[in-house]
Amino acid sequence: MKQALEENMMLEEDTQKDKYLTFVLGREEYGIGINYVTEIVGIQSITQIPELPDYVKGIINLRGKIIPVIDVRLRFGKEVREYTDRTCTIVIEVKDITVGLIVDAVAEVSAITEKNIVPPPQLSRGYHQKYIKGIGKVGDTVKLLLDCDRLLSDDEVEDLSNIA
Repeated sequence: MKQALEENMMLEEDTQKDKYLTFVLGREEYGIGINYVTEIVGIQSITQIPELPDYVKGIINLRGKIIPVIDVRLRFGKEVREYTDRTCTIVIEVKDITVGLIVDAVAEVSAITEKNIVPPPQLSRGYHQKYIKGIGKVGDTVKLLLDCDRLLSDDEVEDLSNIA
């Protein structure tokens, strides 16, 4: 029985291997490992909480569960953009908490194998793209693949856990 359960879990991992949910922020396309994604929902009513960083927009009530939401544009230092009917929230599980990521639009699920992923560029003065784990090549396009475990620091996770 235990072996069957382990094989089923391995099979589930294999079906998610090399799969990325791609989304758009401005002109760039990003990818997030499908294994982190719980669901995708439209923009919900957001309750703001005082004294949070500007990129933490507040909390939403998703079927009775309180979830902090982060505007990924602001997290990445991009300009503020008004939400549209294409704006949505990608609900992810990272570091034992559930967080909503507000993005301009969801694109698709793409299969990007390891051989088509290159490391992000090392920039001057040793600065490294801290949220990007790799650049995925898909046909003639590139997708910036996020490192979900580095999207939030341990302190930020603790703070968000306290409000959720």
